[in-house]
Amino acid sequence: MKTIKSILISTSALLVMSCGGKNQQQAATGSQTPSLKVTTLEKQDITIYNSYSTNIQGKQNVEIWPKVSGFVQNIYVEEGQQVTKGQLLFKLETQTLSQDAEAAKAAVNVAQVEVNKLVPLVEKNIISEVQLETAKAQLEQAKSNYSSITANIGYSNIVSPVNGYIGEIPYKVGALVSSTMGEPLTMVSDISGIRAYFSMTEKELLEMKSEMTEDGSTVSAKNTPEVELVMINGETYPQKGKIAMVNNIINPTTGSVTLRADFDNPNLLLSSGSTGTIKVPSTYKDVFVIPQFVTVDLQGTKMVYLLNNDNTVKTLPLSIVAQTDKEFIVEEGLQEGRTIVTEGVSKLKDGQTINPVKQ
Repeated sequence: MKTIKSILISTSALLVMSCGGKNQQQAATGSQTPSLKVTTLEKQDITIYNSYSTNIQGKQNVEIWPKVSGFVQNIYVEEGQQVTKGQLLFKLETQTLSQDAEAAKAAVNVAQVEVNKLVPLVEKNIISEVQLETAKAQLEQAKSNYSSITANIGYSNIVSPVNGYIGEIPYKVGALVSSTMGEPLTMVSDISGIRAYFSMTEKELLEMKSEMTEDGSTVSAKNTPEVELVMINGETYPQKGKIAMVNNIINPTTGSVTLRADFDNPNLLLSSGSTGTIKVPSTYKDVFVIPQFVTVDLQGTKMVYLLNNDNTVKTLPLSIVAQTDKEFIVEEGLQEGRTIVTEGVSKLKDGQTINPVKQ
């Protein structure tokens, strides 16, 4: 009896284990068919922005240098002050020049007296014409010297050549200045408009030019794209600018080229010497825009998982032409209407079956 009872117990245990194994196998099989989100590919147009560091300068930055040497006698402006063209900025001490001018004026008078004295003598043939011509030449030389000195006196009054704002004034009243000193008296900056200088690679320049000439037009300032300026505080400047200059000489060392974008500055928000970022738009038409998070990387190649009709998946490499911070732009290699997996791609394998969930 004990033997029969033991056999029955063993048989029951085997049946229980068998049923449990089937349930576990079914559970394992079910876990291999995950429900994942998918989406249908559609072509679209997209504009992306390439960013370049920029240095901002005023429309005009004019250094103010003295034309003559002298001590600074008066300064009529303050640093940061707005000035107009022709406004008096500095006056240099001219006492020595004034004394030189008086001496030069006296020399003119002496030379004139000598000419006046010789004229009647020549008319009476007492002296030769050569002596009179020599005296006249000396008179002209004396007049020229006097004019030069008086001009230098005029140069002692230094005026602004343009409208703008005064920069730093390193020299104070009493300082001796000259045209050979290390830095200018000041700088006048016209910031009613600003110029943003930036550089791009030769390849980027060619791509921009190709986009500008798609309709058959030639490259010119008229068909350059509008650009945006991101200021140093991270905010976008409210006025859009225009690329006004492209230096077509490639720097052989860096392989880059310099460009300039012009912006209006009606509220004087921007200052000369500031920095920022220029954003140049580039438009792609009839392309696929693939979110980066739906791709996998295989030895440096970006791939997506395509969904087959039998709900199995397979990888397809992407031919990426451009990208944003979150997306890849693909022109070729994909078909409109096909479905890609957009969830859980890091755990998928080629040939795996999924339960697609349409987005």
